[in-house]
Amino acid sequence: MPLTLRTQSVRAFADSKSPKPSSDPTSSDALPNASEEAAQVGEATGKATPELDQGTPVQEILKRDPELAEKAPEVMKDKPKDTKKSAEAAGEEGVTTFDNLLALGQMEAIAKGGHASDVTAEMVGHKFPLPDMPLKPFSNRKERYDPIVSQVTNLIMQHGKLSAAQRHMSYILNQLRTAPPPSPSQTRPLIPGSPPPIELPLNPINYLTVAIDSIAPLMRIRQQKGAAGGGMSLPIPVPLSLRQRRRTAIMWILDSALKKKSRGSGPTMFAQRFADEIINVVEGKSSVWDKRALVHKSATSARVNLSYQKKTSRRL
Repeated sequence: MPLTLRTQSVRAFADSKSPKPSSDPTSSDALPNASEEAAQVGEATGKATPELDQGTPVQEILKRDPELAEKAPEVMKDKPKDTKKSAEAAGEEGVTTFDNLLALGQMEAIAKGGHASDVTAEMVGHKFPLPDMPLKPFSNRKERYDPIVSQVTNLIMQHGKLSAAQRHMSYILNQLRTAPPPSPSQTRPLIPGSPPPIELPLNPINYLTVAIDSIAPLMRIRQQKGAAGGGMSLPIPVPLSLRQRRRTAIMWILDSALKKKSRGSGPTMFAQRFADEIINVVEGKSSVWDKRALVHKSATSARVNLSYQKKTSRRL
C-alpha cells in the first residue's frame, strides 16, 4: 500500500535582525514639513511665521526643493491666476454661453416649424416662458379658484369641513358639465350678456355664475325702527354689493335644495340636489324667482321712504 509523503513547507528567507527605522511621525528622526520648518525659522529669526492650521502652497514647496520642481508637472508649476482676471474671463464665458443658448433656442424653434423671432432673450434658460407682468388675477396659489366658486364652497361648508365642501363643489360642477343644455324660460330671462344655453355645460363655472347672478336681488329691505311713529318700523330699500347679492342668491338656492327629496343615498346626493336646483333656476322653474320678484316689488313700493332722515333731539 503506497504511503503518502507530506512535504513540509520550508521558509527560504528570514527577517533581518537589524533594528527597523521608526515610522512614528512624532519622533525626532522624522523631518518636519515645509510649514513647520518655516515656522521654526521664523521663530529663530523673529519674522512672521506661517499658520500651521492651513496647508502649505505647492509653489512654496517647489521653491525649496529645486530637484522636485524639475520633476513636477506643469500644472503644479503654474501660479494661481488673478481673481479679477478670472472673474472677467468668467463673465466673457457667460456671455458666450448665453449667446449659444439663444442660438440653440432659435434653431429648435425653426426645427419645430416656427420662427427664430419666437425665441427672445427673456426665454433663454427657462423651461417654460416667463409670465406676463403684471400677473393675471387668480395667479396666486391661495386664490386660484374663481371668486364665486370659493364663495359657494364657503357657504355650503358645515362645521369647518372645507375638504368636504370642496368635494361637494367638484360634484356640483361635474353634474353641471354632464347635464344636457338647459332650455331657459321666456318669461324669466337670464342676466344680460350670458352665453347661449347650449354653451353653458361646456363651462360649468359660467353655468353657476349665470344662475346665481340671474336671481341675485339688487337690494334688500331694511326696517327702520320708530320711523313711522308710535314705535312702528319703516321699510327702506338698501342697495347691495356684488358679493352681498351673490350671497343672498346662494342662500336661497341652498334652502330650496335642502327642501328637495333625496333620490338615493350616498355622498353625492347633496351635490345632485344643488345642481338640479341650479338647472331649475336657469330654466325658470325654481321658486327662487318668486323670492326675487317679491323683494324687488317691496323695494319699489318702499322707495318713497328714501327721503326719510332720522330726527335728532335738540338739547337745551
